[in-house]
Amino acid sequence: MPKGSVAITTERCKGCGFCVEFCPTHGLELSSAFNAKGYHPPHMISAEKCSGCNLCGMYCPDFAIFGYKYPANKAKGEAA
Repeated sequence: MPKGSVAITTERCKGCGFCVEFCPTHGLELSSAFNAKGYHPPHMISAEKCSGCNLCGMYCPDFAIFGYKYPANKAKGEAA
């Protein structure tokens, strides 16, 4: 069960790969697709591994990605 997720603003990304490099759970990789600037933005490859730690967001020089934790009492996909 995933503990968190990331929000990615692909058009801000310049494809530096810091988010991929510093993800402690190795849940991100650079996409093979291009954004409008011609860079490869990241995408999640293992959503179930995401802890929501936001290291990806802390290392991103372009503020293009943000990690967030799900509330402890309501994980993704659970009914209210």
